[in-house]
Amino acid sequence: MNWRDRLQQGLAKTRTALSRALDRIAGRALDPAVLEEVEATLIASDLGVRTVSKLMDRLREEGRDADRRGDGVRSLMKETVLEILGIPRGEPIGQLVQQGSKPFVILAVGVNGAGKTTTVAKLAQRLKQEGMMPLLVAADTFRAAAIEQLEIWGKRIGVDVIRHQQGADPSAVVFDGIAAAKARGIDAVLIDTAGRLHTKTNLMEELKKVKRVLARELPGAPHEILLVLDGTVGQNALSQAKQFHEAVGVTGIALTKLDGTARGGVVVAIAEELKLPVRLIGVGEAADDLQDFDARSFVDALFGKE
Repeated sequence: MNWRDRLQQGLAKTRTALSRALDRIAGRALDPAVLEEVEATLIASDLGVRTVSKLMDRLREEGRDADRRGDGVRSLMKETVLEILGIPRGEPIGQLVQQGSKPFVILAVGVNGAGKTTTVAKLAQRLKQEGMMPLLVAADTFRAAAIEQLEIWGKRIGVDVIRHQQGADPSAVVFDGIAAAKARGIDAVLIDTAGRLHTKTNLMEELKKVKRVLARELPGAPHEILLVLDGTVGQNALSQAKQFHEAVGVTGIALTKLDGTARGGVVVAIAEELKLPVRLIGVGEAADDLQDFDARSFVDALFGKE
């Protein structure tokens, strides 16, 4: 099964719910009752209030034409969502690293359990496969398990890991990571941070400190602040994205665990609300299940093909 097939499979629950609503439109007048039914399904898919409002406005304006029944309505919705996902259009991470300053620093942030450590490791593996030299930095010093997990990944993929002991100052680990990257001619530094609850002010302040140390030791760093979000939490992911963006200025999104969720529309909600590019999308545990986000493939998996 290739990656697009896994994406189709992962978004099957979301697609089924949307398809059922669109199928019920076929051959029916778009009266208030039908429109309300469609709107409820869109909201349940976690597309977000602003996105749903935009879709419903387009449906009311253009969907009454005879050629907008059934698959015509599906096409209209897909066109609208593609427009949302294309602003701003996100470059692939590999391209950012290749074209950016060296070492290119990627700071991964997000709450506990979102999959940061795994995402950072898989991304390092991809960059190495593309001919670059990455370095992993275990700045999640709150959990010994996170340090150990990153070290295991590092050995597996043949990438060095900069680490301190549990309880160390994360900023000190980052300081050593940047020094090592400069000395070794590293292309990309990938920093794993603690699973900070976006509601915990002291932890967010620690994250801001890490960002300040990076900027001091390497002007322009971090070059990418990648927010890793769990796709299964729906609108909570949007709330997290807003909080992290306000605190540290997120520049890209990596959405994980989209395999089997009925809330896959949250990708669109985040793009619409925050105008942040979705860089990466994960649909499973295997290394190649983390891929560059492709809006067209995602929309086809979300709404189905005509």
